[in-house]
Amino acid sequence: MRIIFTLHVCLACLVFQTAPLGQDVTTTETTQAIDATKLLCPDADFWGKKMLTDVCWSCLFPVRLLGMTIFDEDNDIPDGATEKSFCTCSGDEGLPMLGITGGAWLPARLIEVVRKPYCSPILGGTSFNSGVRLWGGHKEVEGDGSDKTYYNYHYWAFPLYAILQLFVQNNCNAGGLRNLDMMYMSELDPTWNVDELAFFMNPEAVVFANPLAVAACMVDCATTTASMPMTSLFWCAGCWGNLYPFTGNIASDASAPRDTSLLTARVLASLHRKALAHKTYGDDALCSGQIYPMIPKQQYKLSTLFPLAEADSEHFESTDASGVIHSKILDNCCHWIGESTFKWGEHRTIPGTGEDYVYLIWRYTECCLTGDNDH
Repeated sequence: MRIIFTLHVCLACLVFQTAPLGQDVTTTETTQAIDATKLLCPDADFWGKKMLTDVCWSCLFPVRLLGMTIFDEDNDIPDGATEKSFCTCSGDEGLPMLGITGGAWLPARLIEVVRKPYCSPILGGTSFNSGVRLWGGHKEVEGDGSDKTYYNYHYWAFPLYAILQLFVQNNCNAGGLRNLDMMYMSELDPTWNVDELAFFMNPEAVVFANPLAVAACMVDCATTTASMPMTSLFWCAGCWGNLYPFTGNIASDASAPRDTSLLTARVLASLHRKALAHKTYGDDALCSGQIYPMIPKQQYKLSTLFPLAEADSEHFESTDASGVIHSKILDNCCHWIGESTFKWGEHRTIPGTGEDYVYLIWRYTECCLTGDNDH
């Protein structure tokens, strides 16, 4: 009896000991599965306070009104901006309406550059399709001494000021969209992953596929980093490389900020070529955005939202050695197309969860302010 009692006690101990162990194993496996999902499709945590705190509000400046510039410390007005003070646009009845000119940098679009097809960090790491192909990211190629990079992208409308009802005139919002909407997906565009098909969209790429054209981009790199992009070198994306061809395949230098930024610039250039993006400044764009087949590089600025928001560099107050507090509202937390990543972005990579990127696209917009909200 003593032996049987001892066996029962031992069995009871085993049961009470192994039950929690089994539960721990299941919990660990579930946690690992969740962590693996986050690695493959991270959550940008966009819906919440970051929707406002991670926006570089100082990028709004400089502002132009009646042809006069306000808060223009860095001379960030694109070449060809209007010099007019007054303007006219047709109203609903076709009659001209007198207005004044205004211009500012407005947040207009979001571009997420992702490794996993159909993955959306903006939507909390949601995957639209589980049966995916064409995985992207940095890829090492042995034998030829070069590395390759391929990413998919999603192009979102994000007229933030219109959403906040700060600017509601249609001619100040090219495209007319007033909410967050997905406008384009590279997974559905064969020209993004097949270079031969992309050639038919931009055949001029052949002209710029030579050492001289590539070397000219070094000049654009220096000029863009010091001031703003050169409009004459339209085939260059500054320090990021050659803007052509408009595909997701690029020769990589193992810099994720540089690679994803170059692809973002190619996205904008490709959409301009497809008549899906507008020129939003100049005398001809005061009443509505204009179809423009070549990307106006000086029209765009980018600000990183994910994995590390570029707006974190904003410091509204600083104290010098004498204890005096200085306001620094105009700190730079957005950058030009082609601006050196060593100036703004090489430290914005987190291994694993931070290899996908989300960029907020700022668009310099000029319009005729007529006082008619429905115009």
